[in-house]
Amino acid sequence: MGGFLAEIVRTELATPDPDLVQPEMYNQMFTMHGTIMLFLWIIPAGAAFANYLIPLMIGAEDMAFPRLNAVAFWMIPVGGVLLISSFFVGAPQAGWTSYPPLSLMSGKWGEEIWIMSLLILGTSSILGALNFAITILKMRIPEMDLNSMPLFCWSMLATSALVLIGTPVLAAALILLSFDLIAGTSFFNPVGGGDPIVYQHMFWFYSHPAVYIMVLPFFGVISEVLPVHARKPIFGYRAIAYSSLAIAFLGLIVWAHHMFTSGTPGWLRMFFMATTMLIAVPTGIKIFSWCATIWGGKIELNSAMLFGIGFISSFLIGGLSGVMVAAVPFDIHVHDTYFIVAHFHYVLFGGSVFALFAGLYHWFSKMTGRMLNETWGRIHFALTFIGFNMTFLPMHQLGLLGMNRRIALYDPQFQSLNIVCTIGSYILAVSTLPLVINVLWSLIKGKKAGRNPWRALTLEWQTTSPPAIENFESEPVLWAGPYEYGIDSENEDEEDVEDMLAEVSAQS
Repeated sequence: MGGFLAEIVRTELATPDPDLVQPEMYNQMFTMHGTIMLFLWIIPAGAAFANYLIPLMIGAEDMAFPRLNAVAFWMIPVGGVLLISSFFVGAPQAGWTSYPPLSLMSGKWGEEIWIMSLLILGTSSILGALNFAITILKMRIPEMDLNSMPLFCWSMLATSALVLIGTPVLAAALILLSFDLIAGTSFFNPVGGGDPIVYQHMFWFYSHPAVYIMVLPFFGVISEVLPVHARKPIFGYRAIAYSSLAIAFLGLIVWAHHMFTSGTPGWLRMFFMATTMLIAVPTGIKIFSWCATIWGGKIELNSAMLFGIGFISSFLIGGLSGVMVAAVPFDIHVHDTYFIVAHFHYVLFGGSVFALFAGLYHWFSKMTGRMLNETWGRIHFALTFIGFNMTFLPMHQLGLLGMNRRIALYDPQFQSLNIVCTIGSYILAVSTLPLVINVLWSLIKGKKAGRNPWRALTLEWQTTSPPAIENFESEPVLWAGPYEYGIDSENEDEEDVEDMLAEVSAQS
C-alpha cells in the first residue's frame, strides 16, 4: 500500500501540473505513504527480525513474555487497518509530521483516526521494546556475557531504550493534538493562544530518535551478515557495540535540528548543530568497522553480501548529506526542499531497506529450511540499486535548485529531473517482483538448506532449519568468542572451519 501510494505521487510529479490526482488527494497520498512506510513497514520489520532472532541468538526458548509479545504483534494490523480506513472519511493532509495549525484545519476525522492509529502502534512498540530488553538482559545462556552476545542484540538494546524514552512523549503530543481537534482546546492552536512550536519539540523528541529506531536494528543485521560472507571476524566488536549505545544517547539530544527555521534562538541552534555533527562519530565508527571487516576477506558476492555492500554505500551518502544539513546555514537553504527528501530516503531506504533485504537473504534458510535462488537474488539487487539511486540521487539537485517538497504543482524547469526520478521509481517498483517470485518458488522448490549453510558461528545456526519448538533440543554451546576468535581468512581454510563447526555440534 505504501509503495503503491509512492508510485502515484511520482507519476503525478512527472509533469509540472496536477493532472493525475487533485491536490487534496495528492496531499493525502504523500501523508499516508510516509506514515505507512515508517510505522507499518520499517519499524515493524525491525521488530520482526528481533522477535525471530533474539531468542535464537542468546540460546533462549522464547521471548521473555510471549503473551505480551502476541498482544504487541496483533496491535499492528489493528492500527494499520484503522489508519488506511481514514481514506473513507478524508485522510489527513498535513504530512507524516502532522504539524499544527495545518493538521487542525484539514480533515478533522481523518486526522483523529491517524492519531488513534499512531497511539496503537506506539503502544505496540513500547510493549515490544520492553520484551526485547528483558529477554536480552535476563535470558542469555549462562556462559554468554554482554561482551560475547551478538551485535544484533546490542543494537536492539539501544533501540529498546530509545523506544521506551521517546514514544511516550509522542503519545502525549498526539493526545494533546487530539484534544485540540475534538474538544476545542488550544494546546497547539495559535488562534486560542496555543503554541505550535511546542508540538514540534515534542514530536521531534521522539521522531528523530525514531530514525535510529528504524536504522539501529539493521545496523545489527549488517554486523551479523558481513563477517559470515567475508569469512572474517567482525572488526572492532566492542567499538560497534558501544557505538550503538552512543548513537542512542546522542539521538535524544539532537531533535531541534529539524527546527532551525522555526525561530530557534541562535545559541540553541549552535548546540543542536554541534550535537548533530557529533553523532556522525559513532556512526562513522560503524562504517569503518564494516569496511575493515570485508577488507581482505574471502568475499562471496551472493545476494546477502551484495545488499550488505549496497547498504554501506547508500547509507554513507545519506550520512554525509546528514552532516551537511546539520550546518545551520545550509539547512536554512535546503529546508523543506527535495534535498531533505533525498537525504531521508538515503538513510531509511538506502540504510534500513537494503539491510533488511541482506538479512532476509541471510536468514531465509534458517526461517524456512530452504535456500533462496541466487540468480533471482542478484536480479533483485541490481534492479533495486539502480532504481533507488535513479529515484533519489537527482532529488539532491532538485533541492539545491529550490524545488519544494509536498507540492503537486512546480516550476517546469524541474521537469526533466522529475522524469528521471519517476522512471527510477518504476524500476524500484518492478524490483520487488524478482523477490516475490524468488520467495514463492524457493518455499516450494528451493534447495534444502540444512542447519548451517553459511558455516556461521552464532547460536541460531546450531539448531534445525526451521528451528524446533522452543528453538533448541538442548542448551546450545557458545563457541568461544566468535567475535574475537572468529574465522580468520588468512589462517583458516574451509576444512578448519568445518572442524570447528563439527566440534561445536558435538559439544551441543
